[in-house]
Order: sequence, then C-alpha cells, then structure tokens
Amino acid sequence: MTGTIVNVAAILAGTLFGVLVGGRLPERLQERVLRGLGLITLVIGVELALEWKGTNSLFVLGGVLLGGLAGEALRIEDRLAGLGDRLQAWMSSGNEHSTVSEAFFTASLLFCVGPLAVVGAIQDGLIGDHDALFTKATLDGFASIALAASLGPGVALAAVTVLVYQGALSLGAGAFDSILTEGSDALLSMTSAGGVLIIGISLKLLDLTDVKVGNFLPALVFAPAIAGIASAF
Repeated sequence: MTGTIVNVAAILAGTLFGVLVGGRLPERLQERVLRGLGLITLVIGVELALEWKGTNSLFVLGGVLLGGLAGEALRIEDRLAGLGDRLQAWMSSGNEHSTVSEAFFTASLLFCVGPLAVVGAIQDGLIGDHDALFTKATLDGFASIALAASLGPGVALAAVTVLVYQGALSLGAGAFDSILTEGSDALLSMTSAGGVLIIGISLKLLDLTDVKVGNFLPALVFAPAIAGIASAF
C-alpha cells in the first residue's frame, strides 16, 4: 500500500497548492484554466480510448453500451449527484455555486482510470514494486493542482476514492494478477472504456454537453468482463 499512500499524499498536497493559487486568480483566468483543463482532459481521454487498438474494439463498444444501460437502470448518476450534493452542502457553507460535486467526480475518474492505477496497484501489493505508483503520484499531484485551481477543494475528496480503489487492488492483488496483466485484452478494454468516459467529462468541462458519465461507470466492469469471456473461448 506504500505507493497508494504516496499517491494520496500527492493529491492532497496538489489540491492544497491549487486552492491557494486558484483563489488568487481573477474569475476570467479561472475560466481559462477550466477550459484549458477540459482540452487536456479531452486529449487524455482520446489517448486512453485508443488503447482498443491493442484489442478488439467490440469489447469496448459492448462494455460501454451495456454499462450505459446498467447505469441508467441503477440511476448511478442520480445517486452520485445526491452524494455530491451532500458533500457540497457540507463543504460549501451555503454557496450554491460550489463545484465540490463536479470536482470530486472529475478527479476521481481521472485518477482511477488508466493502466498505471491498475498495474501499479497490483505490482505494489504483489511484489512491493512502487515505481509505477510513484510515477502516477507525480502526475496526479500536478493534475490536482490544475483541477483544484479551477474546481476547488472538492478535488481532495478524490484521494479517498484512490485510497479505496488502489488499496483494494493492492490487497487483492493475487486475485487480479492473472486477469489484469499488462497488455491483456481485459486491461486494454477497461482502459479504453475509461478513456471514453474521460472524453465525456471533457465535454462537460468545455461546457458542450453533459452526457451523464456516471451512468456509464459499469462499462469499466463490462468491458474487461466481455474481453475475459471472449478470451476463454
């Protein structure tokens, strides 16, 4: 869990620095930072989504479509919005324009999707190799500065998501090491599906449309599951 703890510390430190810096910026510059963040998020999403080139794109397509249907049936977006609203009410002191909910969800997805989070956590738990998560901690630290500067202190709440998600992978590494191996169809499909979701987040950051990314979260389970079933045959 050492790598995950360092990762969490980097996110908290980056958030603190971002809030201190962002609070001093005029509203016009904060708007530019947010739009710039949206563009960078779009690039990250496209890069991750293109991981399907290493596997069958139908795994990703099926995962996203089935995941969207399951998420809509479970009303995941509404439940996440409710959680975010409660966090927002707790942290914003009555400020109706608070972005705590958006910051929490955006940062959580950005920090938890990608091969570094999965492979790094498994390596950390299985053989005590922290290098991948130390690299991820550096990247997440800088990303949290930009996120917090534009979206505020809610980014810090994503540290809890990272702790639970990567911590669970590290503690259960023995169960995942034969499935989510580096370069496997399951990992590539999950990463690509995650990239599609991040593209959805970028569209919201750019104020283009809200595709309700939360309802597509089951795609992160369906995509690797479809790939695993297909490889079994």
